[in-house]
Amino acid sequence: MIERNETARIEAFSDGVFAIAITLLVLDLKVPRELPAGTTLGKALLAQWPVFAAYLTSFATIGIMWMNHHYLFTVIRRSDHSLLILNSLLLLMVTFIPFPTALLAEYYGKDGEHLAADIYAGSFFIIAIIFNVLWRYASYRNRLLGHDIDSATVEGIHKSFRFGPLLYLGALILAFLNVAASVGLCFGLAAFFALPKKK
Repeated sequence: MIERNETARIEAFSDGVFAIAITLLVLDLKVPRELPAGTTLGKALLAQWPVFAAYLTSFATIGIMWMNHHYLFTVIRRSDHSLLILNSLLLLMVTFIPFPTALLAEYYGKDGEHLAADIYAGSFFIIAIIFNVLWRYASYRNRLLGHDIDSATVEGIHKSFRFGPLLYLGALILAFLNVAASVGLCFGLAAFFALPKKK
């Protein structure tokens, strides 16, 4: 019980930040007003499909990041100053996600779409790196883990996180060639990280 209290405030604060970041995504969904002549409401809504697609992808990704963060903190039971800094860096990037989401939705199919997709995928690449550093720091010689955490659980998390940065780097590079494929890879990676962790 004492171990859980060490990270309770970190988790509560982090939960609040994740909730705000995921809520901000919806602000880019606009109700069409004063439709131009010859445009129906259906056409106006359909024209916003990149906004809806980016919203769904980022909502899913932030939600899955929250799930993984929550899972990590069922294993991480103690904290120190370095963990607080790493967690703050992670939250910094999580709150940044609404910006590249809006950027991608605005420029998809237009000049600048490749750069917008690159910034979008690059944001997740940085988040994947921070997640890995945070976990590696906490798990090094069981530094901040619960005393009851077995080596199989630790190794399972190592394996699930191992290729995240490399694959997101692939999405970042792919953004220069094919925006849809890059966003699809980001969504696919989010789905992979949503898979239940073996305890």
